[in-house]
Amino acid sequence: MQFDIQMPEQFYMLLPYVTSYISLYKLATAAAIFLVFWGFKNLFTNYIFHFVHDNLCRNEANQDSFLLVLRNPVKNLIVLTGGYLALHNIVPNTFDFLLNNIFRTAVIILFSSAIYDLIGYYAVNQSEIQRIFNREVDKILIPFLSKVLKFIVLALAFVAIASTWGYDVNGFIAGLGLGGLAFALAAKDLLANIFSGVIIITDKPFSIGDWVKTSEIEGTVEDINFRSTKIRAVDQALVTVPNSNLVNAPIINYTKRTMRRITFQLKVRYDTPADKLKACINKIEELLQSHPQVDQGTIMVKFDSFGDSGLELLLHFFTKTIVWKEYLAIKQDINLKIMEILEAEGIAFGLPGTSVYIEKSG
Repeated sequence: MQFDIQMPEQFYMLLPYVTSYISLYKLATAAAIFLVFWGFKNLFTNYIFHFVHDNLCRNEANQDSFLLVLRNPVKNLIVLTGGYLALHNIVPNTFDFLLNNIFRTAVIILFSSAIYDLIGYYAVNQSEIQRIFNREVDKILIPFLSKVLKFIVLALAFVAIASTWGYDVNGFIAGLGLGGLAFALAAKDLLANIFSGVIIITDKPFSIGDWVKTSEIEGTVEDINFRSTKIRAVDQALVTVPNSNLVNAPIINYTKRTMRRITFQLKVRYDTPADKLKACINKIEELLQSHPQVDQGTIMVKFDSFGDSGLELLLHFFTKTIVWKEYLAIKQDINLKIMEILEAEGIAFGLPGTSVYIEKSG
């Protein structure tokens, strides 16, 4: 089997030049230039970073982490510059256009990758963003905007590279406009979810890490992207909910509560004397008023009704914590102390049952 490989015309122009006219002096000079840039890339990088550190970031905290992200792109740029100068020294002027375009393309790629990495760095280190803007940034906003900014960086890099090689970017953008219209008609559900995601971010009904409940799902919000929101359910299953469903549904955000409610009915037997029942109510009320983890704004302990199986006391109050584990511990402590109060007063719990009364005749 034979392959007919056709080489570019520039290759045949370059080959005689390389084999016939280029001198060992130029080759040695080019190799020396490249080796200098390659061998001293760390020294050059350290000098540049020390200069930036001493003159621009002297009073900034944690600037070393920021500069560390840019270290590899700067090294690659130094090596790339050395390779460009070395090739520029040995190739004929005919290839300047090609060489310059390759160099510009590589610079655009390096510059874009550096910005891309910086966006990723700040998306992970949210404390850095809060330090820069001197305010707390919503957890939902950071990953969403980071994805948008990364897409913009990639799109601009593509346009810049296309312009470098002489392609008509205006026609490409116009084509995107027509294609975008067709895409919008074909993917209206996807666009609805994207706009719903924007509404969720601006309206902020919940943030990442919040415990929310809708008519369909209850759990902790783990992520929000262009199309959907990921919620970790109570049974630890990861549920992906389209953003449009969340925007159009009532959402209960339990994390936004400042307190947590405890309300229940306590049943005691019908043969409980009124004075003992009143003393029991007063002691339970005193217990709640003296408890350090109970909010004092709304405490109600009342004789509510005559139930089917006993006298019913209504207890209604709030704990100062919203953490589930702490809430259960407070509730258990109060329940045990209420049992001690009932035992001290000699009051028995009302149990479900049926009483039969036999009336004697005569």
